[in-house]
Amino acid sequence: MDNKKSYLGPLFIIGVLFFVMGFITWVNGTLITFFKKAFSLDNTSSYLVTFAFFISYTIMAIPCSYVVKKTGFKNGMSLALLVMAAGTLIFIPAAEMASYPVFLVGLFTIGIGLTVLQTASNPYATLLGPRESAAQRISIMGIANKGAGIISQIIIGKLLLAGATSSMDPKEELDKVVVPYLILTGVLVVLAIIIRLSKGLVEVSEDEDEPSAINSVTVQKTSVFQYPNLVLGVLALFCYVGVEVIAADTIINYGVSLGIPEDEARVFGAYTLGGMMFGYVLGIVLIPKFVSQQAYMIFSAVLGVAVTVAAILTTGFTSVMCIAVLGFANAVIWPALWPLALSGLGRFTKIASALLVMGISGGAVLPLIYGGIADSIGSTQQAYWILVPLYLFILYFGLVGHKKKSW
Repeated sequence: MDNKKSYLGPLFIIGVLFFVMGFITWVNGTLITFFKKAFSLDNTSSYLVTFAFFISYTIMAIPCSYVVKKTGFKNGMSLALLVMAAGTLIFIPAAEMASYPVFLVGLFTIGIGLTVLQTASNPYATLLGPRESAAQRISIMGIANKGAGIISQIIIGKLLLAGATSSMDPKEELDKVVVPYLILTGVLVVLAIIIRLSKGLVEVSEDEDEPSAINSVTVQKTSVFQYPNLVLGVLALFCYVGVEVIAADTIINYGVSLGIPEDEARVFGAYTLGGMMFGYVLGIVLIPKFVSQQAYMIFSAVLGVAVTVAAILTTGFTSVMCIAVLGFANAVIWPALWPLALSGLGRFTKIASALLVMGISGGAVLPLIYGGIADSIGSTQQAYWILVPLYLFILYFGLVGHKKKSW
């Protein structure tokens, strides 16, 4: 890539892919509430939605990195969309069978496709220009991702949650997913074909991106685990995805648990994602001209702790809005974390990217723990204390962890 103009085409295509990822990922908050009611689930069981969806990142990240290495970025993205289409299609027989486990299989399959897509698209966006402005580029991708999430929560939330009554037959309730997920399947297949035939996406090399990495220090290192900034970055990303998913995907259930009507609570997830979009816009304006990406991440972690405590100490709609404000606090952590964790990796960039993608499993494990705590103590509000140590580790990475170059 010789100039900014040559980035626009590839970045637009990557933006479309981030939109697709957002639409499918952030509908989970609606599905949690929908399945909880349709199958009469407790909190822990309902958060198997996020577990099935995000655990695929841990199981499949390394294999998917080899797939991307073999196929290249472009063909890997096309393959990812087809796998996601297979997952959305599974929702149709799941609805016919009225089977929660089959729905979870569909979510796991979608997660596999997203793992390939994340493994290819995040480093691609990072490598498409100067590393110091990588957070800015990924923030633009984040706007597409969260914008799609808001749209999906409004549209799918309206289709699945609005007008539901306790007397409605569960089978009739589950049939609501058939048409939207058939449409999603078709869109994913068409996009896969478009990406495969596109001449706009070109391959980028992690080695070319960082020639300075080919020095005596890098040559001496024989394992990706010899880079503390990466290992700590994976742990920080595990914590981050956990707090991000908890903030976005528990807020509807939380509102309902406080006595807010389901038809009103169904849009709460959009508030969290709206906060994230505002944070991304602010990041684009401020990074790197006015503030460094790590400084913004430090601010975000501190704000996350403060707002979490406020959510626990306040009541009613005010408390719900504090959870929504966490979206703003979370916004720039992801785009700032990637370039800091990948700094100096050189030829290890692709496998390092796969390890970071494995960190996304925080979205599987931590919401499930949140649900377990809420069930055990009988309070969805007090269970939010789990967020505080997670934000504190992100703060550590922003202050100290990303600077460590040796153990």
